[in-house]
Amino acid sequence: MHRTTEYRGIDIHVYLVSTSQDMFDAWFSITSPAPPPGVAAIGKRIKVHGGPFSRRWAHLVTELAGRAAIDVILGVESQYVGPENG
Repeated sequence: MHRTTEYRGIDIHVYLVSTSQDMFDAWFSITSPAPPPGVAAIGKRIKVHGGPFSRRWAHLVTELAGRAAIDVILGVESQYVGPENG
């Protein structure tokens, strides 16, 4: 099973592999029309650990893992405002 979503101009491809009835291992890859230089993970499938997951959880945690990877690659969108900095 495959689903693609877009985040910050980069596609997140979610792949679910059935392990048993209604349970799935989850993988993701990210692709970009203009991949940032020096990023080795673009286009590679990465397994989300902690599974197997139900279908709904698999989609959620895998998309969040993809978004986190993109945030690491591109940097933060905005400054975090917390108790220590106002």
